Amino acid sequence: MDKINAVITGVGGYVPDYVLTNEELSRMVDTTDEWIMTRIGVKERRILNEEGLGTSYMARKAVKQLIKKTNTNPEDVDLIIVATSTPDYIFPSVASILCEKVGLKNAYAFDMSAACSGFLFLMETGASFIRSGRYKKVIVVGADKMSSITDYTDRATCPIFGDGAAAFMLEPTTEEYGVLDSALRTDGKGLPFLHMKAGGSVCPPSYFTINNHMHCVYQEGRTVFKYAVSNMSDISEFLAKKNNLSKDNLDWIIPHQANMRIIDAVAHRMELPMEKVMVNIQRYGNTSAATLPLCIWDYEDKLKKGDNLIFTAFGAGFTWGAVYVKWGYDGKKAVE
Repeated sequence: MDKINAVITGVGGYVPDYVLTNEELSRMVDTTDEWIMTRIGVKERRILNEEGLGTSYMARKAVKQLIKKTNTNPEDVDLIIVATSTPDYIFPSVASILCEKVGLKNAYAFDMSAACSGFLFLMETGASFIRSGRYKKVIVVGADKMSSITDYTDRATCPIFGDGAAAFMLEPTTEEYGVLDSALRTDGKGLPFLHMKAGGSVCPPSYFTINNHMHCVYQEGRTVFKYAVSNMSDISEFLAKKNNLSKDNLDWIIPHQANMRIIDAVAHRMELPMEKVMVNIQRYGNTSAATLPLCIWDYEDKLKKGDNLIFTAFGAGFTWGAVYVKWGYDGKKAVE
């Protein structure tokens, strides 16, 4: 029996219309465009500011575009998984909401929480369902409304984040394309340095937690930066060497869009020119689980069948890793 691989057969994405620029942000908090660009690399970010809309709205837009682009009957989808840290509700899952909104009548669904590494973990999880032989069409979605947990009085964190969603279709193939290898890690050391203090079972919501901005991202930036640079660089280099990939035959690296200095450091470690690094942080900021698929959504027309890609990310937990993908179609034809 031929080995089954999980190949990416389509991409869909969505970002909100509202653009929050550095200039506007500087009127909200003590910061400047120069400070943000020098330390983070974000020029603007998209914000879902319509009342009553959450992460599932953006995810639904991305999935609907994906289904249309791949000419998929929603009833043929077997499984949908959403990576997010900002679900509409504690329960039910975003994925379950999508089943009803998109008409996935025969799929089962669940959410995955791995912070900014969510989509990285999700690709390997979705691919494993395909490899089992029991699932033919699996949709994986990275979606986060980071503005809902951002403290816009904190000049250190509020310039970083934006909102967005993107999705991949995974299908079986016996050719050597798709999600071919991964190296994924979690060590638990990161709790003190990157978390949301309140809203969970340890510290439920109260007037005190709300008044003290405890339902927002808390980050000790220098510590997170140090771990992100070393771990993303180490794991990417490890996976590349394991699969005989070098600067000569590695076509693209897709790093988590958290900080331009982190992206530069990973590219330098991999000895890759920036022309081979997917970057859109300047337009979207850090959309957490959505950053990796949004990069592919932006760069799809530049991808060719057979391109070697390494995705890498780092997130709260700490969680990090890398995934090796051999691209399965001519992206230019898909966006025409």
